Amino acid sequence: MNKKYELLAPAGDFSMLAAAVNAGADAVYFGLKEFSMRAKAGNFTIKDLDEIAQICKPKGVKRYLTLNTIIYNSELKTIEKIIQKIKGKVDAVICWDFAVIQLCRKYQIPFFISTQASVSNIESAKFYKSIGAKRIILARELNLKQIKEISKIIDIETFCHGAMCVAVSGRCFTSQFLFNKSANRGECLHPCRRSYIIKDEEGNELKIENSRVLSAKDLCTLPFIEKMKKAGIKSFKIEGRNRDARYVDAVVRIYRKALDKKLSKKEISESMKELEKIYNKGYSSGFFLKMPTADDFAKIEHSASQEKKHFVGKIIHYFDNVKVAAIRLVSELKVGDEIIIIGKTTGIVKTKVSSIEKNRKKISSAKKGNEIGIKVPSIVRNNDEVYVIKKR
Repeated sequence: MNKKYELLAPAGDFSMLAAAVNAGADAVYFGLKEFSMRAKAGNFTIKDLDEIAQICKPKGVKRYLTLNTIIYNSELKTIEKIIQKIKGKVDAVICWDFAVIQLCRKYQIPFFISTQASVSNIESAKFYKSIGAKRIILARELNLKQIKEISKIIDIETFCHGAMCVAVSGRCFTSQFLFNKSANRGECLHPCRRSYIIKDEEGNELKIENSRVLSAKDLCTLPFIEKMKKAGIKSFKIEGRNRDARYVDAVVRIYRKALDKKLSKKEISESMKELEKIYNKGYSSGFFLKMPTADDFAKIEHSASQEKKHFVGKIIHYFDNVKVAAIRLVSELKVGDEIIIIGKTTGIVKTKVSSIEKNRKKISSAKKGNEIGIKVPSIVRNNDEVYVIKKR
């Protein structure tokens, strides 16, 4: 099925990859253990690329590899070996360092220009197109009018949902200065999300209403997605390789509906309620509609999500004939609990516990150490992780 807009989802590990594919993503982007802007994500190895293809190809999902960190002289031979080995195993490379661009040209691998390049005008777009770029992920500081102008030059990919760095398009040095962990090498420790006190050289402190002065709210374009569609954007990108399969499943399903049809006000309102359940630091429209204000900075240090997941055990067996999963518990589980099951191949399965059996007897609740059986709506696998969804 040819879709007018591409929905591009993050894959930090196999469970997120499976969740993205099952939820309706048109493409996924992921990193390797080396040269990924999300070094703390699970990431993949070159050997994993064949398995990734087996998951993606049957559903026509494209695979984009991120090689978008700063590259040093000592790494040039390594990066060339990687690019040689990935040829034919990915649909494109996301990059911005000219060493990587030149290697993609040398080995005839399609490449997209990362948002790290901060492309924000027509002339820059023309230049990258002239050297072979197939797409540009624009700087995040652009509004919809500016995006539409650049989209006439080359295919445009734009973030539509997810975390926003205080440096917006990247290249922040705070983590490097404080902890010697460079954001530009994928090692950011996110010190910007902490609370701060402003103090001058004489020791005078400024009391401020919101002490998270460096922590931007997450981007959410769902309320004005129709305006996004009219801006000439080819690919709508979800941020979140450091998240989990639940996050990917929820966000992909919601934006899939929004890209495939025009949502009613009621549908948007209901979808926003679903988005508020998963990881977020509050939501902002970024630069798309107007310049950000003080209201676009987070009010809390961690997640504002209304729900959280709590690990309760692992699948030890699945009985396909009766659709029952056997679980070894490490925490309490009771009838009525909302649960999710996450696994490398499974992706994510959501269900409500309707009954619990222990030693072939029905019980209303089970404790840590119990081995129990519950009905599940679809196939799960040994070692899949089971979580209870709880209100915050």
